[in-house]
This record gives sequence, structure tokens and C-alpha cells, in this order.
Amino acid sequence: MSRKPWDLHFLAEPEEVAGLRRVLRVHLGLWGLDELVDAAQLCVSELVSNVISHVGPGTPTTLAVSMKGTHLRIEVHDPDTRALPTLLDEDVNSESGRGMELITSMADRWGVQLLADQKVTWCELGTALATRNGHVAVPGVSRAEALLGLYAGVKQAGDSKPSRLSTALAEEAVIDVITDFLHWLRARGCDEEEILDRAQRRFDSQSAMIMVS
Repeated sequence: MSRKPWDLHFLAEPEEVAGLRRVLRVHLGLWGLDELVDAAQLCVSELVSNVISHVGPGTPTTLAVSMKGTHLRIEVHDPDTRALPTLLDEDVNSESGRGMELITSMADRWGVQLLADQKVTWCELGTALATRNGHVAVPGVSRAEALLGLYAGVKQAGDSKPSRLSTALAEEAVIDVITDFLHWLRARGCDEEEILDRAQRRFDSQSAMIMVS
């Protein structure tokens, strides 16, 4: 799966945060990183809120999301190189200054990079990926990979022997196989519903041809 970096320019206003969270959720779903959605959305909310609070509402800001190795990297760019976020030792009852503390608890690491004309506040979240462009190693994906290899081998060999499984057991096995393949499709960023629709259309077409012949 190719997880290409992307960015989004916006004005730092409180009403923009919900939209940024939605965009991030969609992209992480396409990247097969659904398990990171909650933590990533929280980090984006806090980073953008930090710009609103300490730089000012309406500040031209950029959200940039990419993969750094097997980590998800979230960056928020703003033009103020003076207002630096810090991890404050706030009183437990304090209502402010807790943003970077929350990010510290959610992310593996975070930092600030100062450039000539802007500041980049970033954080990185660990994933379950084995490689940057790999898929999340969940059991259903691994089983689907094995089934793909087995199916290809059987089809190539022309093995058409009927199964000895009872009908009830066979139906359960088919359901398990379909479920595993849906996991496999999602892990690779595919649209499961669209694939199911295509499979149904192909099945209907082939069934119609069999009936005609």
C-alpha cells in the first residue's frame, strides 16, 4: 500500500477542528490505520487549538500527514516562530496548558522545528505495520494471504474435487473466508463495499451465461 504524504491549508479557527478530524479519519481509514483514528484526532485537535490559543484565531496554518518509517507523523505548520509549545507542569485542576501533556500521553514522541518563516509542531504515533507500505498484521489479513496462495495453487492445478465438509460446515467456512478477505481488503486501503458489488455483478453475469448455455 502506498501511503503518500498529504497536507491541507486552513485558517486556525475553532470551527475548523471538526472538519480536520473528519478528513484525518477518512485518510487513516484508506491507509488501513483505523486503530489510530482516536489518538490522531486528539493530537490534531490539540495542535490546532495550540495555534488558536497562542498564535491567534485566523492564523494561516497547514496540517501535514505522512509516514516516517512505520510511524504516523502529524505536523501543524504556523508562521509564528516565537510562540513555542512547551510541556507545562500545570496544577491538576488547571483548565489550560494541558494540550502538550495530552499529546505526550498519546504519541510516541513530539517536537518543534523552527524554520526561517514558520514553526512546525509535530508528533508521531506508532503503528502495527511491519513496513512503511505494508499492511497491519491482523489475523484475518494473514489468513487471507494464505488462502490467496492456496486458491491460486488449486486453480492452477485444476483440482475440482468436491469438499467432504457438510453443507452447514461449508457455509461457515465460506463466511470465515469472506470475512478474512474483507479484512485483507481494508488493510490494503480498498473499498470493501465496491469490491463486494463487483463480485456480485460478476457472479450474476456468470450465472446468466450458465443458464443460457
